[in-house]
Amino acid sequence: MPNPARQRGRQVNAFQALALLLTFALVAGVSGVLAAGLVLPGVAVANGVTDITVTAFDDLPTELAEKTLPEKSVILAADGQLMATFWTQNRVVVPLAEISPLLQQAVVATEDKRFYQHVGVDPTGMLRAFVKNQTDEDGGQEGASTLTQQYIKNVLIEEALSKETEAEKLEALQAARGASGTEGYARKLREAKLAIALEKRMTKEEILEKYLNIAPFGASVYGAESAAQYYFTKPAKDLTYLEAATIAGVTQSPTKWDPVLNPEASQTRRDSVLGKMRDQGYITDAEYDAGVATPLPDTMRVTPLKQGCMAAGDVIPGSGFFCDYVTKVIGNDPAFGPTKAERISTLYRGGLTITTTLVPGEQAIADAEVKNGIPVDDPSGVASSIVVVEPGTGKITAMAQNRIYTAVAEHGDRETPVNYNTDNAYGGASGFPPGSTFKPFTLLEWLKQGHSLNETVDGSVRPLNQNMFTACGAKVRNEKWTPGNAEGQGRTMTVMDATKNSVNLAYLSMGMQLDLCSIMEGAAQIGVHKAGGLAGEGNASAVPANIIGSDSIAPLSMAAAFATFAANGVYCTPIAITSVVNADGVQLPVPSANCSQKVDPKYTSAMTFALKNVWGGTAKGVPAPPFPTAGKTGTTSENEHTWFVGYSPLRAAAVWVGYSEGWRPVQDLRINGKWVPNAYGATIAAPTWSRFMTQALAGAANPDFPAAGDKEVFGEKVGVPYVVGLAEGDARKRLTDAGFRVSVAAEQVASASPAGTVASQSPSGTATRGSTITLTLSNGQPPAGPGPGPGPGQGQPGPGPGQGDGGGNGNNGRGNGNP
Repeated sequence: MPNPARQRGRQVNAFQALALLLTFALVAGVSGVLAAGLVLPGVAVANGVTDITVTAFDDLPTELAEKTLPEKSVILAADGQLMATFWTQNRVVVPLAEISPLLQQAVVATEDKRFYQHVGVDPTGMLRAFVKNQTDEDGGQEGASTLTQQYIKNVLIEEALSKETEAEKLEALQAARGASGTEGYARKLREAKLAIALEKRMTKEEILEKYLNIAPFGASVYGAESAAQYYFTKPAKDLTYLEAATIAGVTQSPTKWDPVLNPEASQTRRDSVLGKMRDQGYITDAEYDAGVATPLPDTMRVTPLKQGCMAAGDVIPGSGFFCDYVTKVIGNDPAFGPTKAERISTLYRGGLTITTTLVPGEQAIADAEVKNGIPVDDPSGVASSIVVVEPGTGKITAMAQNRIYTAVAEHGDRETPVNYNTDNAYGGASGFPPGSTFKPFTLLEWLKQGHSLNETVDGSVRPLNQNMFTACGAKVRNEKWTPGNAEGQGRTMTVMDATKNSVNLAYLSMGMQLDLCSIMEGAAQIGVHKAGGLAGEGNASAVPANIIGSDSIAPLSMAAAFATFAANGVYCTPIAITSVVNADGVQLPVPSANCSQKVDPKYTSAMTFALKNVWGGTAKGVPAPPFPTAGKTGTTSENEHTWFVGYSPLRAAAVWVGYSEGWRPVQDLRINGKWVPNAYGATIAAPTWSRFMTQALAGAANPDFPAAGDKEVFGEKVGVPYVVGLAEGDARKRLTDAGFRVSVAAEQVASASPAGTVASQSPSGTATRGSTITLTLSNGQPPAGPGPGPGPGQGQPGPGPGQGDGGGNGNNGRGNGNP
């Protein structure tokens, strides 16, 4: 009967495998590199039990599956400063020319002194080890692997670690690391054959370079370059002979001989390596004597191993949250790989050099000022964040919050992995309602529709109905709504004053003349979206309450949108990464800001003209920066969330203040030592913003904004129909047909005109299209003095100062019915 088929050739016992291994080694040693095919003739074992034929040997592989070694990735600030490091193995691959000859010599002297003479296996070493292992009464085992075999073993371990499942990984690791008896000799035989094959196609220098890059040189250190940087804070090419001996001694047992974990044992091992270097002529007797007399700690200059974003804050204050955002960008963006798992693997294994947009000086100021506004340990527990964007580029230059970044599950009360500035998909919260900082998007649509800042609108508190608004061409549902104004009952006012004093009812009146879908689409075009999804997903809801900011938006989205106003209508998607270079020096694609003109500059100039007045309105009392700026305060219904979003031509920033965990009023609290009955946008957010901008842009050439156009500010002047003497209904129709709005004074006046007819109008002559013409009706009584005349301006209530609450609030969404 024929023998059954076998996957791995004939099964042999330990003695038979050893006989084959030794015979193979001896043949290799005598013959040099074996003939092509690396075959071995049949060998008779000494006791004649069996013969071991070529079958047991030929099935072993000759090709080594070498993969790219895992290398650490680094995240750098915009100026090249190292922020954070990521690795599965802390390794930097370098060519042999970048590794000190002293380290090369130390490793050869310690691990394989006949490295340059053998052909991948060392028969002398094998026989010596065999004899010692058979006679050692203590049971100790001596290895006989060459550097080539050790390299192969490490490659096989790397291959095992890359397996997908834990079961596959464990099985492959056991095969790579081997065991005693037959399995151990079988592994050695496999390594030997692979070593011979490797030496046929590589030079000794190439093999040594690969070994010095793959080998472990400590508990968490791989490769010569990382070892040199860790233990001695210098590149591997600059190592002294003492430092080289220390590193060379580690690899035999990376944990046992680790100089940081076990300095006494490591010094003993170092001195042993020095002895081998002396015996083999690499150092002199004098160098040996001086070396062993030098305490190991005196030579160490350890750079602590700090992995991940928790270390970033030690380098640049508060930068852990920005660092975390960068990792989320890499994890989410297909530019870095087809699946999220592959993208994260690339971060931890790909040897990437990631240069970011973070400006260390601005980050330090942002971190300091957000914590000066509300300290981390403030008893109130109120949170705050700031994020800064460069107009025209989309670069995020700073990102901070009054919390300590952590990536561990168990953390302290004021420690968190949650980034308050970003969307949920990028490690953030789910955003916060922006309140009145959302009003500029209604103002933008107002201007696009041909209205002006000088038009008047009704800002008085009055009952409303949702069906007074239109969304996507259709009336909103029939539902009563009673929003309020924080500053009082309100009145008729210009849009300029409505913006300056952030009057809810005035902006809702503007919204009644627009389409809600158009407002939200205009906001979406400059990056405003709900914070629960990825950027670009989920426009803000087309509901009346959103005019005064009811949907949750991330501060980063708000900062980027306002940066569009600063950049004359150019919107840029916020970016955190400017360059990614892989371990081979190849530039990888990075997410683009995709800057493009989204808004006509004439509208952004007019918006800035209006928003510059914030310092005399809701932010009155807050010291403004000493250069041109514009912005908007924001406060939700019961002071739960307060904001300031503003900009100069050089920077846009958003500051948020509130409780991150939900809707909790910031009222009747002592915050940073001051009693706060009700928090508004000007209470903490605006001062924090102003302090940051003043310091960050000090000394910069801060330009002014472009001038606003007359048409956008004052509107188009047209003739006003003369309606004095007409019945009220006829007068209304004539004026509305001409594009004007009409209001009627509460008090009638004595006039020669019949009762109920128009006694006077204001203005008359010319006025801005869309503005309000106020009619005063006759009471039918003749005047006491001279005859009546249609004097201009009669009965027109002057605009007067805004009726703010004096605290600089955004009156956002008070009673908006949609918290």
